[in-house]
Amino acid sequence: MKKNVFFLREWKIPGLQKVLRIMKLTTFFILLSVITAFAGKSYSQTKSLNIKMNSSTVKEVLKNIENQSEFVFMYSEILIDVNREVSIEIRNKKIGQVLNVLFEGTNVIYKVKDRFVLLTTTEFDGNELFGQQQKSVSGIVNDKDGQPLPGVTVVVKGTTQGTVTNATGKYTLNGIPDNSTLVFSFVGMQALEVEVGGQPVINVSMNEETIGLEEVVAIGYGIQKKESLTGAISGIQADEIEAVKASTVSATLSGQIPGVSFRQSDGRPGSTASVQIRNFGDPLVIIDGVEKDLGTFNNISPNDIESMSVLKDASAAIYGLRAAGGVIIVTTKRGAKNTANKINVTLFQGFQDWMRKPQSVNAYEWMRGKVRAEMNAVNPSTSITQEELSKWEQGTEYGYQSFDWVDFIIEPWAPQTSANINMSGGSDKINYYTSISHFRETSVFGRENKFYRTNIQQNIDVQITDRLSLGTTINGRIEVTDHVGVPWGDDYIMPQRALYRSRPTERPYANDNPDYINNIGHNENNWALFTKDISGYSTDKWRVFQSNFDLKYDLPIDGLKLKATYSYYMADELFNEHEYTYETFTYDPQSEEYNMTFSMTNPWRRREHQKVLENVAQFNLNYNKQFGDHNIQATFVNEYTARHIVYTRYNSTPGTNALLLMYDEDLKWFYDEDYEEARIGYVGRFNYSFGRRFYFEAVGRYDGSWKFAPDKRWGFFPSVSAGWRITEENFMEDIADGIGLDLKIRGSYGVVGDDAVGIGAYDYLTGYNYAQSTVIIDDVAVSGSRDKGVPVTNISWFENRIFDIGIDYSLFNNKVSGAIDYFNRKRTGLLGEKYDILVPSELGYSLPDENVNSDAVLGMDGSVVYNGKAGDLSFSLGLNATLARSRNLETYKPRFGSSWDYYRNSTENRWDGITWGYEVEGQFQSMDEIRNYDVDIDGVGNTTLLPGDLIYKDVNNDGVINSYDVRPIGYQGGAQPILSLGFINNFKYKNFDLQLNLATGSGYSFVISNWNRVPYYSTGTLLERFYNDSWYREDPYDVNSEWHSGTYPALRYNATSHSNYNKTSTFWLVNVWYLRARTIELGYSLPESILEKIRFDKLRVFVNAYNLFSIDNMSKYDLDPEVSSIDNQSYPQHRTIKIGVDLTF
Repeated sequence: MKKNVFFLREWKIPGLQKVLRIMKLTTFFILLSVITAFAGKSYSQTKSLNIKMNSSTVKEVLKNIENQSEFVFMYSEILIDVNREVSIEIRNKKIGQVLNVLFEGTNVIYKVKDRFVLLTTTEFDGNELFGQQQKSVSGIVNDKDGQPLPGVTVVVKGTTQGTVTNATGKYTLNGIPDNSTLVFSFVGMQALEVEVGGQPVINVSMNEETIGLEEVVAIGYGIQKKESLTGAISGIQADEIEAVKASTVSATLSGQIPGVSFRQSDGRPGSTASVQIRNFGDPLVIIDGVEKDLGTFNNISPNDIESMSVLKDASAAIYGLRAAGGVIIVTTKRGAKNTANKINVTLFQGFQDWMRKPQSVNAYEWMRGKVRAEMNAVNPSTSITQEELSKWEQGTEYGYQSFDWVDFIIEPWAPQTSANINMSGGSDKINYYTSISHFRETSVFGRENKFYRTNIQQNIDVQITDRLSLGTTINGRIEVTDHVGVPWGDDYIMPQRALYRSRPTERPYANDNPDYINNIGHNENNWALFTKDISGYSTDKWRVFQSNFDLKYDLPIDGLKLKATYSYYMADELFNEHEYTYETFTYDPQSEEYNMTFSMTNPWRRREHQKVLENVAQFNLNYNKQFGDHNIQATFVNEYTARHIVYTRYNSTPGTNALLLMYDEDLKWFYDEDYEEARIGYVGRFNYSFGRRFYFEAVGRYDGSWKFAPDKRWGFFPSVSAGWRITEENFMEDIADGIGLDLKIRGSYGVVGDDAVGIGAYDYLTGYNYAQSTVIIDDVAVSGSRDKGVPVTNISWFENRIFDIGIDYSLFNNKVSGAIDYFNRKRTGLLGEKYDILVPSELGYSLPDENVNSDAVLGMDGSVVYNGKAGDLSFSLGLNATLARSRNLETYKPRFGSSWDYYRNSTENRWDGITWGYEVEGQFQSMDEIRNYDVDIDGVGNTTLLPGDLIYKDVNNDGVINSYDVRPIGYQGGAQPILSLGFINNFKYKNFDLQLNLATGSGYSFVISNWNRVPYYSTGTLLERFYNDSWYREDPYDVNSEWHSGTYPALRYNATSHSNYNKTSTFWLVNVWYLRARTIELGYSLPESILEKIRFDKLRVFVNAYNLFSIDNMSKYDLDPEVSSIDNQSYPQHRTIKIGVDLTF
């Protein structure tokens, strides 16, 4: 034990020793249960049943038993008369006693194996039931464990010819054509179709058709069958999550769930993506029943996740004040009872690269383009002679050789490695799941920029007594982001700029000697500096420990269960950064000496330390009772959360690069923070269902937040929902049976709170702040204090009123299935200033904001899945779509000085996120056209314009292009897509499988800027498209030579203020759309005949491609369509190729 937790003991975090004691006690109980596990009773020996049914069929009685227990019945309706009417009344009897009464006087016998009950008859010979022929096909039908299945119906597809298996699972059919198909069916088992193909012997194995995770979903504080859901809830399972092979959990959601939009705007190692539900904002994340932040969510090992559910509508109200953006519920894997020990290993090695890189010109083209740009100035002149240009073209002389900075900076196919090993199993008393994962990836910006993460997960469930059980969930994580400590800026933005600011006429090393960094135009962006030996280091290390303890007790009242949960979370972050001093040199070829030209003498040292401690307690009382066709379920939850955060930050200017410690005399800045927060909530939920026809749910949550004044602190958030399975009605029976239709209509309405209102603790109190500066009084530095301002007493919750109406459907006996939803969320209580209430200016501050504004998000989402089979090929084709857009509704007493001011700046009752700019009508074709043009484009009478320059539309016809000519030209830049689609396709042919996941997005804009917009921006590189496709003169040195047309305006040198470049316009804006191959995976599984020889249960090898290609309208700019559009310098996503193996034994 000491060895396992040694890394935790080093943290010296308060409360850790207490947790370790709890772990020791837990381990004691677990070991005690292991000792007694094999002597324990099975489920069938402990579960008591109560039945009271009159004039009901045997089938209805069996269904009643399944509803009130975990038993699953398997039988053939050919052998068992399940339509026989019976009346039965039994109290507190075991399953065997119930079946003895139910089948008394019949030839039905049964076999109980834990929760599975097999019904058959005492005598049948397996002869054909429907006809005799001459030729025969025979075989044995087993379950997945190899046990024979008697009573399985075997029918020739499309005929009435068939038989059933005998007591040993054997069957024989005569007169079977070679091209026929056999259908194996058995109630409680998945139907199976096998082509005969001339085979005389066909042995098959059938799987149970039980209610597993694929047929239930996690909801707030529990689980529920999909068929009884009344809310808009979607989910994905472990196989769908693991198939993506992504570095973060958020990436596994891309394109997989309707209503969920995904955007990876930053692809650097360890970065996370933006995931939103219906564009409502950041969602709340619940992991194994406990709220967690998005950082924790993204750094779970995907291999440890069993399922994820997404609450998209008022069903999120059960989580109260933090659930305004919807809820993602994560359930980690657990072992199953009475299962053999199983070990699974998944390994893959990947290599990643950018899909697109800047395409820059060589040195000769850079110099020739500069001649063009300088001769295109208002006063044309250039210092570059034709003789010098010729030397650059030849590229043989010293000092006239081109350098490829893109090739120097980017190291393609950076490695990515993932390994996971997990073990699971269980007896009747205990089940376990244990996992360890390691993930590592590096950047294409050199192998010194890397991220790695190690996860440990252990889930154990112990049945202590017949009524009492204990569940433990323990996990830990060590996560390290390790970069070069880049002086002057961000560890990734500066290298990104190096791609654009480095000129091909310059070289990284003086005289190509790696011992001397060359002095270039932008020293801070010289990639030769960006190593840990020269620039320094930046390391961010997280150590996280989480433990959940669930104690469950079945109360003596039938259907009533109590659950108590305690969760302890602690995280420790240590950030260390040291940016070194450095020198750059020039080389003198005559003296052969290296001369120090520049010295960076401003070192920087930063250290941050953060500790987070969180305690969560939950008490859950649940009642679930079946009364004939009526089912009632009620849940009450009390939840308390307390968090304590301690944060310190130091900055210093050390005297040497080797200094690891911080001294007082070097300290330049110190910040210390210590705060606590707490929340408490009370939850009630009531569910009622009538058969499979009507469903109703009502939820109420009463929440308190630490942010608000005492009289604003509490809020009540209710929701109601209902569902009607219309195909259960008599008037729909013929239609439903004819096309295999299952149709449910559902609707919900609720209020969800949100306390993310931008205020801090105790802002509702008066007080004083210490001054940030001092004054000198009588030669003494004196610091005072000032009034902190008006107390914030009127602010309370944002309220989100969510309406949803939807349809769940399936056709052709579930071959086609899906859902369609319309939703509308109105959010009230947004902050705004009551500016018309004036206060004296002498006070020095204004009134605080209040809850006065509102907005809305409305849209639709839906999905459709088709499952098919053609011979040995089985496949699933899925499409999901989300359309969601935000609209501003009300602002407090909007005021504008003119009609134009109102048009340009009002947001009331308008779509949110609009890009304003100028409309470009065309480009000038000649100097004569420019001279005769009657609209002033550049503000100086068009004297700076040349052929190819942009013509802006004079919207108000005043003869001048100015701010009054701007109009809406695009969507919001850098936002979530308004429209998102996902295509999820799976194929399986014999032992091969293929997954193809495509994702699309549109409805957001990208404003082209910086180097992608202005040639020679910041005197840096020149992109090939500007050199090859701009307007230019035949002879760059002759201003009177003939012009040649191109796509882009004539070149200028770093002319950021020119009218071509200083305006956001339709010419430099892209309304983005893309179709991206998010995941393509091809796998091959070894056949069972080989697995038996090597004693493996499974061995699958695979090749996976992530972001293999993208079809979009950003390719001409060599930009990723999902990056941020702020400055065109975001690190794009990687394209990753992985090879791996997945084996189980």
